[in-house]
Parts: sequence; structure tokens; C-alpha cells
Amino acid sequence: MTNDKNPLHVAIIMDGNGRWAKQRNLPRIFGHRAGMESVNKIVSYASKLGIKYLSLFAFSTENWLRPKDEVNGLMEILNEFIDKKFNEIIDKNIKLVVSGRLEQIPEEPRSKLEKLIDASSNNSGMVLNLALNYGGRSEIVDAVNKILKSGLKEIKEEEDFKDFLYNPEIPDVDLLIRTSGEMRISNFMLWRLAYAELYFTEVLWPDFDEKEFDKALDNYKSRVRRFGMTDEQIMRGEF
Repeated sequence: MTNDKNPLHVAIIMDGNGRWAKQRNLPRIFGHRAGMESVNKIVSYASKLGIKYLSLFAFSTENWLRPKDEVNGLMEILNEFIDKKFNEIIDKNIKLVVSGRLEQIPEEPRSKLEKLIDASSNNSGMVLNLALNYGGRSEIVDAVNKILKSGLKEIKEEEDFKDFLYNPEIPDVDLLIRTSGEMRISNFMLWRLAYAELYFTEVLWPDFDEKEFDKALDNYKSRVRRFGMTDEQIMRGEF
């Protein structure tokens, strides 16, 4: 039995900005700026479709290893994104949260992010989860350290562990999209991807638009999600 509903939680690894720029003989930062336009399109469109949670892999813990000029450019684009989208996010009833080690983000974008997180905290529409300075293994390490600090001696249930993840109210990922043709999850949301449907497309992120998003959603709806059960159990509705 296939799905007929949109996924509750969509996560996207936004890959291909650098290759998009290289194809046009442009510096990589031009690709990142073009990619930000795709972010604008997909955030607005996902909210319009009623997607409840949208997680975007914006900057990984490994991205600090990139050339300093590129990292500085990415932080400046983040600054610009917040400045331009602050009021729009509020007006569209979107709630912004950040997953990752936000304390290591430079002061200016960090301060702006914190203000937008606070200003949108009571919004009841789509939750936009920006993964910034994020690593899936780092998230698990940070969760373990929180558990140790809490004084707990044992975690008996998986749900109890989830309570210590970043933004624990965010559910598991239903659909993971990765652009640019790469077929790996790159240390993204390791815990929440356990039963996600994976969708890989050759389209580079700056070229990923509403039509491409629809293709991913249609592909998701065509799949049977078993969660370890047999087809017969699923047909009987045992889930």
C-alpha cells in the first residue's frame, strides 16, 4: 500500500552549488548565492504545501575545513538571508529552529539567528530547521554528554535518548532529498534517518525548484513504507 499523503518531515542535503558555479566559470560563492535562491523557493513552497517540518543541511561541522574566503562568504550569505527573510518568516507563520553547535557560529549571524528563533517561537506553521555547524555524530555525542550531565545512569528506551537530541520535538525524517547526484547521507541526521525514504537527483541545488520538489514528493508517495513489517501486515493496516 503506497502513501497518498505528503511526508511530515522532509530533510534536504543541498548539494551542488560549487559544481553549478564551476560549470559557468564562476567562483564558488556565486553558486552558494544561487543556492540561497533555491532555499527561498523551497521554504516558501514547502510551507504552502503544508509540510510540517523542513530540515536543510546548511553548514556542516566539516565545512570549516573549506577555504577561509568561502567560509566567510557563507556566513555573509547567512547574514543576508536572515535580514531579507526575517519578516517573511514571521508573516508566513514559520517557526525557525537551528540544529547544531550554534555557539561556534560567528557573533553577527548567531545573534540574528537567535533573534529570529525567539521572534518566531510562537508560530504554528511549518518548522524550518536549519542544520548549522551540524554533524550527525556530533549530535549523538552532545546528546550523550547531556545525559551524563543529567545524572541518568541508563537509557532504557529509544524515545528517552531522542529527548536529548537537538530540538527533540522534531520527528524522524520521512523523506531525505539529496541533490547533485551524490548518493550518501554525509553525517546528516543519523538518528532521525533510521527509516527515511531516500531520494537522490542529478539536479544541482541552484536548479532545484518547485517542480523538482514535486517529483521528490511524488516518488515518496509511490513507495511502500514497511518499518520492518511484511506486505501482508501493511495491507491489514497493522501500523
